[in-house]
Amino acid sequence: MCGITGILLPPRGDPRFLAWIELMTAALRHRGPDSDGFWADAEAGVVLGHRRLAIVDLSETGRQPMISHSGDLIVTYNGEIYNFLELREELEGIGCRFRGSSDTEVMLAAFERLGIEAALRRFAGMFAIGLWDRRRRVLHLIRDRMGKKPLYVTMLNGVLLFASELKALQRVPGFDCPVDRHALATVLHQGWIPDNACIWDGVFKLAPGTMLSVSTAELGSVTTVMLKARVRTWWSLRDVAITGQGHQYSATDTELVNELEQLLRVAVGQRMVADVPLGAFLSGGIDSSVVVALMQAQATRPVRTFTVGFTDGVFDEASDAARIASYLGTDHTELRLTPAEAQAAIPDIPTIWDEPFADESQVPTYLISGLARQHVTVALSGDGGDEAFAGYARHFMPNRFGSILAMPRSVRRVAAATLNLLDDATVEEIVRRLPLPVGLRRSLTAESLRKLLLMLQSTGDDDLYERLIRVTAEPASLHPFASVARQIPSLPDRTSRLTYWDMSEYLPGDILVKLDRASMAVSLEARCPLLDHRVVEFAWRVPSSAKVKRGQGKWVLRQVLGRYIPEALFERPKQGFNVPVGAWLRGPLREWAEDLLAPARLQPQGLLDTARVQTCWAQHLSGHRNRACELWAILMVQAWLVHSRVAVTETQNNLATERPQVPFMEGIVT
Repeated sequence: MCGITGILLPPRGDPRFLAWIELMTAALRHRGPDSDGFWADAEAGVVLGHRRLAIVDLSETGRQPMISHSGDLIVTYNGEIYNFLELREELEGIGCRFRGSSDTEVMLAAFERLGIEAALRRFAGMFAIGLWDRRRRVLHLIRDRMGKKPLYVTMLNGVLLFASELKALQRVPGFDCPVDRHALATVLHQGWIPDNACIWDGVFKLAPGTMLSVSTAELGSVTTVMLKARVRTWWSLRDVAITGQGHQYSATDTELVNELEQLLRVAVGQRMVADVPLGAFLSGGIDSSVVVALMQAQATRPVRTFTVGFTDGVFDEASDAARIASYLGTDHTELRLTPAEAQAAIPDIPTIWDEPFADESQVPTYLISGLARQHVTVALSGDGGDEAFAGYARHFMPNRFGSILAMPRSVRRVAAATLNLLDDATVEEIVRRLPLPVGLRRSLTAESLRKLLLMLQSTGDDDLYERLIRVTAEPASLHPFASVARQIPSLPDRTSRLTYWDMSEYLPGDILVKLDRASMAVSLEARCPLLDHRVVEFAWRVPSSAKVKRGQGKWVLRQVLGRYIPEALFERPKQGFNVPVGAWLRGPLREWAEDLLAPARLQPQGLLDTARVQTCWAQHLSGHRNRACELWAILMVQAWLVHSRVAVTETQNNLATERPQVPFMEGIVT
């Protein structure tokens, strides 16, 4: 796993500008602490930078940027090609020869022999790639299918810049993009910025499964907006979903489970290839448990597993993970998270995520990554199972309440408005008195009931989804939220449509951003077998009836896990990576929160509705309503705003004294 950077000049651009690659690349040292590397062609006006976290082929033959055997292609690349060994064997069969044993060298050979897009379709992996075609003088920027690895692009005074993280772009003098207020309002609305937006107006993220090709000759007349419009798709989730749903499996349940198990064994096995210590995150849930079970089944010694628990027992799943680890025989390590440890990590959050990001599980994800990094360099994760196999309650709960949603909207709105006037304690008392099954009564909290209220007011599936993922009905931003114009594929049922939206939006915008930044902040590579494109394509051919059964999602995945672990160890209500942030904000985090939410700080910014923020804070402190999710979004925006002002000032001051000199180029110009 690595950090990548690059600069491409327009015709007659000043080659001295290329020297800024050094500071850009240094900003990504956490993504690759083992070494750095540069390649430049001053005459062509291009330079590539790389920070290396050595995973496969730890020798010098694995270093980047790497030049192809012909000398025509040079690559700086972040990620892993998991099927590189079989591709290498195939390429050797047609005459390719290799100097080392890295997947990067196999990637370059595949590009030369098969062509870029044909090679990409053969790769099973995660990657963000900067590829320079020396002969044609064309730069190709490429991102993996699911959006596992990030890639930011911008134009600055006619110069193209790209990097794995925004902090690298900000090291270049003249970077003064304004804050995109629509993006900021989106964070307050749903907790994260979608992949088609960026907090800095003038920067864009390459979308999952896409590539951008630009030549030096045409760069002088291209703007950022024009550049973004030229991005093209090489793999389409939309096409996969439509094709898969149109050609669903007619196999028996047993045949479906057999095929999924085989696919997962391959995906997990290929992700266990590494020349460094390897382990896995184990939460005790379905997804991480199936990954660990398949790892241990293919390992020759106990797998290292890591979990995080909380001193608040309501949110603690560590004991469940420990029981599964004991059954499988893994070498298990547990971190018990206290409010003090969470508080200590909070100042790092704006630096780690670059953009405002408000998924409260970011804190334990960061801390468990740090714990794992003390023992291993690679950790497998269960991320992606919910999106692929309908694991979130929102995927099947609307069907459970279909009769209610069929009621006239006016009746539903009145019922929702009435219940919304009640405080949390009253709502939970009503639930206790309802004649409901015990299991359902236990799973219904005031928070989940309020989600139901949002469902009652929905006007259709698109509106329903937006209501279910939002952190608040009325964002605190003074700037309006820009709702996403979704390109909805024709899918046969509500479950399919909701899982599609999660996989295309929530997964790359929230889940994968959280995992990548948290793990890379501590130089840990995180791998996600459940997001192998072969598994994803299989999942879209599985009918919803084989994903959701008896009111539970991920049925087919559960059946695979049941072949390795007794059901009693994993069949329990889904909890997720929840954090007791509501209680912490009333207790040990209160002083920190009050400082960020003070009217004297909010009003000069002119970005947030001060009165609404104060009302929200007062309601939460009193216990009248649990406003934890909404408050966390506000606090993450505030923390980012405070940090970004300081960071910009410090960066520009440093650049005044750190400007690289032209002799730096003498070592990298070829």
